[in-house]
Amino acid sequence: MQKTRVTSFVAASLALALAAGGCSENASKPNQAAAPPPPAVTVSRPITKVVADFDEYVGRFSAVDYVEVRARVSGYLDKIHFTDGQLVKADDTLFTIDKRPYEVALQQVRAARAQGEANLAYADSDLKRGDRLVKGSTITQQTYDQRVQARNVAEAALVAQDAAIKQAELDLQYTELKAPITGRIGDRRVSIGNLVTGGSGGASTTTLLATIVSIDPIRFEFTMDEQSYLRFLAADMASRPEDAGKSHSIPVTLKLIDEKDFVHTGKIDFVDNVIDRSSGTIRLRAEFPNPDGKLTPGMFGRIKVPNSAPASALLVPDTAIGTEQVRKFVYTIGSDNVANPKYVTLGAEVDGMRIVTAGLTADDVIVVNGLMRIRPGSKVSPQQSTADAAPGTPAVKTN
Repeated sequence: MQKTRVTSFVAASLALALAAGGCSENASKPNQAAAPPPPAVTVSRPITKVVADFDEYVGRFSAVDYVEVRARVSGYLDKIHFTDGQLVKADDTLFTIDKRPYEVALQQVRAARAQGEANLAYADSDLKRGDRLVKGSTITQQTYDQRVQARNVAEAALVAQDAAIKQAELDLQYTELKAPITGRIGDRRVSIGNLVTGGSGGASTTTLLATIVSIDPIRFEFTMDEQSYLRFLAADMASRPEDAGKSHSIPVTLKLIDEKDFVHTGKIDFVDNVIDRSSGTIRLRAEFPNPDGKLTPGMFGRIKVPNSAPASALLVPDTAIGTEQVRKFVYTIGSDNVANPKYVTLGAEVDGMRIVTAGLTADDVIVVNGLMRIRPGSKVSPQQSTADAAPGTPAVKTN
């Protein structure tokens, strides 16, 4: 019994010694759960630029001049002097109608005029003889009056024949159809040998031969709603108070559907005088130079129209903007290198950056890269951005 108690005491003593040794070993190890260093983030100040607010609209190009080539005289089509789709200049010959019937008609009226001249010469000489005879009472006054009338009729017939010659010359001239404007001609609508119907009856009775559209300059037509129109008028009055309401010559920019930037510059040259009651929109038109002919009538495009006067604004990159449900925020860094969110109101995009209309000042230091590595109130290791841009020339923004 005594031997059993001694054995238990020895076992307990060994256990206590081992436990004490373990505690001493754990206490001697270094602390492996130390806090990590603050995350590195890129910071910058907002960029200040002078920007102008713009609205964007979709529209379609139209030619300044559009002409339907129709014959003024009838006849068989004899020649075609152009290739379908080519550029033509004003007064270039396009079509030739068979001239022979009109040459014959011109010869006939010239012959008739020669006959009229002979009739007038005879009536004039007969009247001169009557002057002597009526004085000697050889012929009656009635006969003399008849000779006067015959001379007047011969004169009137000669005037009518002169007019007939001019008409015949015009008809002969109209057998050659010339381009009335410079532009691009479409495809021929009639082949050689077909009978062409001309005249002054309009599109319902005359034959359409081809169409021509002018190329340079070209117009761009679009519409805007009433509210946008009021903003447009306010911007026009602010930029040109001395000419407000008198004329519209406002610079605009445009891009095609396959272009990323608004590279085409022009100006608004027309604003309609009424707002359409059915749609509540008003029609506007801008004019653009088109020396290379790339802008084609009927083509779609997107146009920027100013709706405010240029003003200074703060811009930040999109990478600096965070989202919290429906609110937008940026992280600002204080003197203690602690990141705190500031809720902001955003405007339009300008040159790849976003305008901040409220909630930020030009002196704020914001995080532009590394938002996912920080939390509100956390300490960060700020690094200055190397892409800070100095304020430059006036930019534009779009809604």
